[in-house]
Amino acid sequence: MAPEEAFEGPYQPKDAYGSAVKFATITGGAGAFISTVQNTLMKQNIGAMGVFTRFGSTTAVFAAMGGVYEFAKCASANLREKEDTYNSTIGGFLAGSVIGLRVRSAPAIVGYGAATAIVLSAFSYTGGRLGGLARDKDVDEVSRKEEIRKNRRRPLEETINELGEGRGIYAPGYAQRRAERIKENYGIDVPEHSKLSSTPN
Repeated sequence: MAPEEAFEGPYQPKDAYGSAVKFATITGGAGAFISTVQNTLMKQNIGAMGVFTRFGSTTAVFAAMGGVYEFAKCASANLREKEDTYNSTIGGFLAGSVIGLRVRSAPAIVGYGAATAIVLSAFSYTGGRLGGLARDKDVDEVSRKEEIRKNRRRPLEETINELGEGRGIYAPGYAQRRAERIKENYGIDVPEHSKLSSTPN
């Protein structure tokens, strides 16, 4: 499981009821959307109320899963006074069990609960974010990106060997080599103070 060092500082108790209601509202809204899609895809014309009369159970299951998960997760954290992956495991198992209750089978309850617990535990253990681990707020974002660019910057010689000189890419001494080529091919003397002679490396 995730090391406790990942959650530094004293534990702050959470409002399990408030979080559960908020999460149930969000997941219930998602369930209502899915119920609407199911109602729309029906071959029979059962009307707009079919979202509630025929597919209302989908909305209820989604809302129950979200509320149970968040309540169990927060309650577990408050009782254990720890913020770690075990809280997500407990909440995930109870939330998955809600799906099994629709099947009315003990193996389904345990199976759905275990599967949901594994998925949510893995998600929590790997940072709990779809975009990866949260970045350090104390590190300036501009400085971090500049450091990344420095680490991945290729040597100038390698770039010139692949692309050649020109188009804003010039190796040291390019102005002198250019003047010599022009003198050799066309017999024209190029001034030493050409713009290219001051081109940065």
